[in-house]
Amino acid sequence: MSNILSNRILSRRTVLRGLGTALALPWLEAMMPRSARAAAAGKPPVRMAFIHVPNGIVTRRLQDGKVLNAAWTPEGRLDWRPGQGGVLLPAWTPEAAGALPRQLPSLLDPLADFRDDFSIITGLANAPGRAGLGHGPAQGAYTTCARPNRTTGNDYRAGTSVDQVAANHLGDRTRLPSLQVGKEDPGAIEGYMSSLSWRDATTPLPLIANPRNVFDRLFATDSGRAGAQREAERSSILDFIREEAGSLQTNLGANDRRKLDEYFTSIRDIEQRIERNARMPVAAPPGGFAVPDAKAQFNWAEHVRLLGDLMTLAFQTDTTRICTFVFANEFSGASYPYAGINDSHHHVSHHGDKADHIAATARINLHMLEQFAHLLRKLKETKEGEGTLLDNCMITYGSGNSDGNGHTKSNLPVLLAGRGGGSLQPGRHVRFAEETPLANLWLSMLDRFGTKTGSFGDSTGRLSGL
Repeated sequence: MSNILSNRILSRRTVLRGLGTALALPWLEAMMPRSARAAAAGKPPVRMAFIHVPNGIVTRRLQDGKVLNAAWTPEGRLDWRPGQGGVLLPAWTPEAAGALPRQLPSLLDPLADFRDDFSIITGLANAPGRAGLGHGPAQGAYTTCARPNRTTGNDYRAGTSVDQVAANHLGDRTRLPSLQVGKEDPGAIEGYMSSLSWRDATTPLPLIANPRNVFDRLFATDSGRAGAQREAERSSILDFIREEAGSLQTNLGANDRRKLDEYFTSIRDIEQRIERNARMPVAAPPGGFAVPDAKAQFNWAEHVRLLGDLMTLAFQTDTTRICTFVFANEFSGASYPYAGINDSHHHVSHHGDKADHIAATARINLHMLEQFAHLLRKLKETKEGEGTLLDNCMITYGSGNSDGNGHTKSNLPVLLAGRGGGSLQPGRHVRFAEETPLANLWLSMLDRFGTKTGSFGDSTGRLSGL
């Protein structure tokens, strides 16, 4: 760690090392240059993430006879159930364009604390992936704005995804050009259905599902040797960089020391959650039930929250600035019994206008948004520069289908969170003309990320008013 301090300015690329471990640092005041010119260069970087959820989202107003009633439980949660009368307010889309209403649409209730931190964008469509396209390829089409399809055998063709366009231009500024994470094992479903990130038209990038593997990818340069030793000794990654960390902290101000303490605490918390889960025995099932896969030890919500915390650390340390995050693969038939959802997601998404199926779909949508709210909270609680990590992010949340029942690709449900380093104005419903290409949004985000390109997919221009 010699010469890491120069004129009291700490390099943004400083890492703490020890036994195959490389621990990047969060944004610190010591990284801010003194001169006005350097201060502009020292502004926190912008990050971008693309979160995809499967099988569409309940977005429309439901008519009499095919409605849902939403009621509050004693615990303060929104309870969805079939109803017999009245009309549910729009589940996702606000009534009017402009500032988001104080009372958000029903499905957005988990995001009430972040009303000023995200915008709902309506009118976008993904035309290249529409014709004859069911659930499966919708996930890859979402970020490529091309129709993924099988050519011969196990060969697939789509297009370069928006995250990889960014990584090709600016990925060399971070240790990892990009990060691909997701809840479900990518081996469980065909590549074109599970990949949200495509290096080029024929190369879908695999996602990492195991939180331990994500952790080692972020913090270990020799994950095999270092990880094995940490496991054997029941030790923390922090034990291997303790000496360098102590030396660094003696040269930092009080605010930076506090930030480092918070950062180290976050790392240790994630380690303990992974270790605790690994030590838990697999319960014996009742008679007649098969023993579940031993690797599936987290329930879905715990798994997704842990991956979200790891993404936050990756952004906080500038290990990468680009992430794709698959909450569940398109076509997913998962159920969530621990949250009172016993129906198969894919099955109920083909609701056929049945109120009970629409209710079940909406409840799954709500449950997924609760995990997204957890991610936003982590980003917003992480201080960076004069604001928060969320202020320096562009996080999209949406689905490649607007309605799972009809595999609709028009008026896609898209949410855009963060301020993009000051380039975005959240807290609004931004409505565009019907059939505006989704690619126009991706192109507009690439501009704000510092990746200037003439076009993307079937783009027709940039979006104004974001």
